[in-house]
Amino acid sequence: MLKRYSFLIFTYFFCFYTQAQKPKTPSSSNIYESIQKLNFLGSVLYVAAHPDDENTRLISYMSNHVKARTAYLSLTRGDGGQNLIGPEIRELLGVIRTQELLAARRIDGGEQLFTRANDFGYSKHPDETLEIWNKDQVLSDVVLAIRKFKPDVIINRFDHRTPGTTHGHHTSSAMLSVEAFDLANKNTAYPAQVKNVGLWKPQRLFFNTNWWFYGSKEKFEKVDKSNMLHFDIGTYYPLKGLSNNEVAALASSQHLCQGFGRLSQRGTQQEYIEFLKGTPISNKKDIFSGIDTSWNRVKGGKAIGAILYEIEKNFNFTTPSEHIPQLIEAYKLLQSIDNDHWKTQKTKELKAIIEMCAGLYLEASAETNWTTQNETVNLSIEALNRSTLPITLKSINSTNGLNISKSIILQNNVKHTFKETIEIANNAQPTTPYWLSKKGTLGMYHVDNKNLIGLPETPRTLSINFNLEINNIPLTITKSIIQRYSKPDKGELYRPFEIIPEVSAKITDKVIIFENDKQRDITVVVKAGRDNLEGTVSINHPKNWNIYPEKQKVNIINKGEEQTLIFTVIPPKNQSEGNITPIVTINGKNYSKELIEIGYEHIPFQTVLLPSESKIVRLDIKKKGENIGYIQGAGDVVPQSLQQIGYNVRIIKPEDINTETLSRFDAVVVGIRAYNILEDLKFKQQQLFDFVAEGGNMIVQYNTSHRLKTEELAPYNLKLSRDRVTDENAEVRFLNPEHPVLNYPNKITQQDFQGWTQERGLYFPSSWSNKFTPILSMNDKNEKPKKGSLLVAKHGKGHYIYTGLSFFREFPAGVSGAYRLFANMLSIGKENLKQAPQLND
Repeated sequence: MLKRYSFLIFTYFFCFYTQAQKPKTPSSSNIYESIQKLNFLGSVLYVAAHPDDENTRLISYMSNHVKARTAYLSLTRGDGGQNLIGPEIRELLGVIRTQELLAARRIDGGEQLFTRANDFGYSKHPDETLEIWNKDQVLSDVVLAIRKFKPDVIINRFDHRTPGTTHGHHTSSAMLSVEAFDLANKNTAYPAQVKNVGLWKPQRLFFNTNWWFYGSKEKFEKVDKSNMLHFDIGTYYPLKGLSNNEVAALASSQHLCQGFGRLSQRGTQQEYIEFLKGTPISNKKDIFSGIDTSWNRVKGGKAIGAILYEIEKNFNFTTPSEHIPQLIEAYKLLQSIDNDHWKTQKTKELKAIIEMCAGLYLEASAETNWTTQNETVNLSIEALNRSTLPITLKSINSTNGLNISKSIILQNNVKHTFKETIEIANNAQPTTPYWLSKKGTLGMYHVDNKNLIGLPETPRTLSINFNLEINNIPLTITKSIIQRYSKPDKGELYRPFEIIPEVSAKITDKVIIFENDKQRDITVVVKAGRDNLEGTVSINHPKNWNIYPEKQKVNIINKGEEQTLIFTVIPPKNQSEGNITPIVTINGKNYSKELIEIGYEHIPFQTVLLPSESKIVRLDIKKKGENIGYIQGAGDVVPQSLQQIGYNVRIIKPEDINTETLSRFDAVVVGIRAYNILEDLKFKQQQLFDFVAEGGNMIVQYNTSHRLKTEELAPYNLKLSRDRVTDENAEVRFLNPEHPVLNYPNKITQQDFQGWTQERGLYFPSSWSNKFTPILSMNDKNEKPKKGSLLVAKHGKGHYIYTGLSFFREFPAGVSGAYRLFANMLSIGKENLKQAPQLND
């Protein structure tokens, strides 16, 4: 029995994990739950700052137990986080985390909303956060979310009364929510919004508190809870075969790039929310106490409710289609009510339920997953009615000009397929995340189209309308065009259908480091979005750099194919840096964007268009040692960056660490968070320390103090903390100016700490053995100096170095000083080292 139960949970998760793009195939239980939600006219908005801040237990409870329409408003898309599953950082990481939120909501039943705020990195105080974000714009977006979603209840994840005690983004999200709670119902607040979406007055505002905010469970037990509501969010859902906590764990585990994969939990568990403002509560067991959540809430709703409550009471699990005539009657009545908000929302829900009850399968699959402007696309359209109720397919149309009259009666289980062709308009916009279409600021995305603000992703413009008639009532169901295909080793697969430019180009390296004035070849890859592509490619570059040839021809016969071109870059004699951009000219039109594809199994395939730009750096750098072993942790591009400055880098897996392997290297570098995610690395520590003792250098980059796989990070005592310096321009003081790591082979100066991005560093050690020498001191404003960012210890004949400096962010940004300092770290103690032979793979 236990094995079967585990299999059911695994299957439930697996269907979300591997088929994030597959259309839903609802069971009778799913239909019944949808009817329950249809009959509840109340809504909850949960507010926090980042993806993975949300309490999936409470979101799932409100959606699946209370049956309320529930949404999570994440003020940012999480661009400033780290990535445990791949190399994407910044805006590309934000795309991944957006999709992980949507994957979580597909499981816990919530919806997803955003503001234009950009996650610029860790912030220690809301004053800093709101200055960088542009408080007024983010506040307007929170007000807009409230006015559009129209929640009865708002729940904040964080406490607005405790600035400076947690991430500044966290506190800011609560502060803005508290302010927006009142502004949403004021005509004078953002009046342009009022014209489009009207005013809204939420009834109650809560803070989702727990023992963590009080320091311990013991302290929380003593707190006066008279102003709090609490729920047992461990409730079991027989229709799902899962408890609320199990659903929540599956949802939370979608945040894989942040390492949130976790075990599910079962059993009773209390969740607390503290009342902050709004209508007083008469029944502390009901968050909607005193709020009418029945169909009586809307004028004309009583008759609709009479039909739908009867369906819920006597739902036929074996033949749900018998309810379609009643559902159609309710649909007809719903179109006559005056409340536009509930009419729009409940019409959407009701149409979906009718579709499910009829077992309708409606699909428009393209022969490819992308096309470009002025192209034609072949579609395979399928319509299937799996109920005994006759349904007429009157016509099929689309926004692309397809308009075909059918008048076909869809008989029970008789499939109808059609081969059609649509033409993509000349002005069709490429598919890409709307918030990345134009360059924003450090703290804000730039969005021209005000109708897009708050949406989780760019709406799909390519869709097919299936115009049906059921019991003489017209009903249109719209389906986005997708690509359905199969692979022998994967089975049936789905991808979104995208529009891409007719040509895109990229330089293979985003940062190109020249360690001297010798010329170097670079690679430009041009991808065709259509057949028979002809044009030229040139490279825009700084004036003191030279690139040869000035222009090359591109000729690609088949769309989807790529052509690789080699250009020679000649750097200046002295240190210099700038940006280069490939320009593809087709019929007099210039293209300068790169098409980036993001593919992970737990989220839909993503295409992102960004300016194609690479940084070139003529670097005044010297180094000792040639061969570097790299132990990968979470995703970063440090190995590639070291190769850029002439090192021979080989990736080492923990199981391959032994004396013979290590003897080939001058230094071993441990990737970020390796000791948080590599279980076996703790068994190899002594061999690594022995390597150092024999004359090697070992550089360990930052790890978090939470969930370390070993406490023995170093050959001497070393204790990590949560200390960090978030101001990338914070003053850096040299504690030991004469130390070799600051002087050999490169003289490190204050100039080397200019131009750093996002932060100085994170998770610095707070205490260490006197065997370590602290090199640098730095701190954020109004804080004490922190000396743990770079620690060097002699161990035997070699050196062990621990650093929390954010080289993993500085290298992709081409920060020259970061390269020079890291070269010194690799070179320490190597003054008399002769050049070693290059490693062979």
